Amino acid sequence: MVQGYAKGRASREKILEAANEAFAERGYRGASLAAIAESVGLSQPGLLHHFPSKEALLWEVLRLRHERDLERVQRITAERESYLEALVELGRENERSPGLVRLFTVLAAEAVDADHPGHEHFRERYRELRRGVAESLAEEQRRGGIAAGLDVELVAAELLAVFDGLQLQWLLDPDAVDMVAGLRDFVARLAP
Repeated sequence: MVQGYAKGRASREKILEAANEAFAERGYRGASLAAIAESVGLSQPGLLHHFPSKEALLWEVLRLRHERDLERVQRITAERESYLEALVELGRENERSPGLVRLFTVLAAEAVDADHPGHEHFRERYRELRRGVAESLAEEQRRGGIAAGLDVELVAAELLAVFDGLQLQWLLDPDAVDMVAGLRDFVARLAP
């Protein structure tokens, strides 16, 4: 029984990796379950044994991505004295993970459509991010690391826009856009 469970878990992980790649390359709508199944040596019914629908597969990819992002952010933040330094380091790590950046960018862009299955996920994700970034910026402001007169809620939205915009430009033209330098420049402007 344990061997069957381990085999099933390994199959799920392979499917999730393949779905991650397919969604990153072709988006949710462009990726097919048949192609994902074929890439891991399964039939479409075999894939559906592990994930009952394409939407369920998307949700699991998004859940794992969110979980891993939270772990990375917590680790990076714990390793840095300043929240702003941690954001620059996060950009540096993202440069080493173009597939993850591509997945996020493609799915977030598609999710602008209200009928996309990830629409509410991304809307709520950005609400939480703005709230969390604003709280971290307020703490940084209290410690004197950010100019006192800045509206941290507005800066949180701007910071996320700069981060995501730099990532998009970097994906399109990695030789011309230095994501880390752009982030470093933006956060330097927040200093007192």
